Amino acid sequence: MSSTPSPASRLFTFVAGSSGPWTVDAVLPVVGDPIAAAPKLAVIAGPRADPDRDATWSLRGTTSNERYVEHDEKSTLVEKQEGLGRPAASRAALIPIRKNAAWWALAQDERRAIFEAQSHHIAIGLRYLPAVARRLHHCRDLGSDEPFDFLTWFEYAPEHEPVFDELLAALRASPEWRYIDREVDIRLVRTEG
Repeated sequence: MSSTPSPASRLFTFVAGSSGPWTVDAVLPVVGDPIAAAPKLAVIAGPRADPDRDATWSLRGTTSNERYVEHDEKSTLVEKQEGLGRPAASRAALIPIRKNAAWWALAQDERRAIFEAQSHHIAIGLRYLPAVARRLHHCRDLGSDEPFDFLTWFEYAPEHEPVFDELLAALRASPEWRYIDREVDIRLVRTEG
């Protein structure tokens, strides 16, 4: 029996509409086309049998192996990061990102060099742990109909919002962000559960 989670168990759907435990505080287009505002957001784990007809939009992504992380970096991340769902972490951000064709034309080692050697993506993220927890979702693995390549879900306590903003500013100032052609910053407040 395999211990690898099935693709369906790694699938998450972010549904914006009139219901959900997260109240949408702001929808900020950073680069490229915006996304429609909605009052609430639900995060649904696993496959969705029926699309929600009342949804303003839904975005899908699947968790996967860490593609640009080396062994020592992964060990440090696991050691420092706390999990999602912490009671004090009543703030969240969903950041959908699409990278341009130039990024995807690079070889894996070239992307890794930009990601960490030049941009210090992992090193930057480590500075903000454990205050900010995150989970990365890959969208390209689901097909060409997905409007984004990655969905990153962040959670943090209200007093750590300035720290989170500092994290985003550092990442957005890096060479990696020259390859972003669409990014939206969706800020949320947990109002249920």
